[in-house]
Amino acid sequence: MDEVGGAAPGALEGLEREITGCRACPRLVAWREQVGRERRAAFRDQDYWARPVPGFGDPAARVAIVGLAPAAHGANRTGRMFTGDRSGDFLYSALWRTGFASQPTAVHRHDGLTLDGAWITAAVRCAPPANKPVPDERDRCRPFLERELAVLPELCVYLPLGQFAYQVLCHVLGVRRGPRFAHGVELALDGGRTIVCSYHVSQQNTFTGKLTEPMFDAVLLRAREVAGL
Repeated sequence: MDEVGGAAPGALEGLEREITGCRACPRLVAWREQVGRERRAAFRDQDYWARPVPGFGDPAARVAIVGLAPAAHGANRTGRMFTGDRSGDFLYSALWRTGFASQPTAVHRHDGLTLDGAWITAAVRCAPPANKPVPDERDRCRPFLERELAVLPELCVYLPLGQFAYQVLCHVLGVRRGPRFAHGVELALDGGRTIVCSYHVSQQNTFTGKLTEPMFDAVLLRAREVAGL
C-alpha cells in the first residue's frame, strides 16, 4: 500500500483512467457526447466533461455511497459525481451537515470540496437517456464498481441510493437473497459489512417530500454509526 489506511493511489488512478476512457456502450457514448455538444442554455459557455465519470472521495473511506448514473447536465457536465445539479445540492449539503463533506456545495471539480470517510460512485458511469440505463449497459459497467470497491480497503458500509443501485450493489457484494429495497432497510453481510438503504436524492423524491432532509440525514448518521466514524 502506498497510503496507510487507504487505497493505493496508483490503483485508483489506473482505474480512473480506464473508466474515463471507456466507450463500451454505443448508445451511452452517443448520448453523453450529444448532450456535451448541444448543452443546456444556462451552461452554453461551459465545456462539458461528456465522458464516463469516476468515483470521488476519501481513499480511506469507510462508507461508499452508490448512485444510479451521472445526470446529463450535472456530472456529465462537471466530471464529478453528483456535482452541478439539484440532486447533488441535496446530497452534499446533507454530507456537510453529517460530517462527511468539507463544504455544503458542489459546483465543479476544482471547487475545493473534499470528503472525509466517504466515497461517492455510481452503478453506471455515463449519463443515460431519460436517466434509464438498459440491462446490457448496467452489466458492462458493473466490473468498474466491483474493482473500485475492492481497492478501497476500509469500506464497511455501503449506502445505495435507490432500488437500481441497491440491486447492482447486491450483485457486486454477492447477496443472493436480500430484503426488498426500502428507505432505511439494513442488511448485515459477512466480514462486518453492512448495506444501509436510502431513497435516491433525485428531485422526483426530494421535491415531493418522499425524501426529506431529516430522513436523509438520519440514514447518513446511521451509516456513520455502523462504520464507527
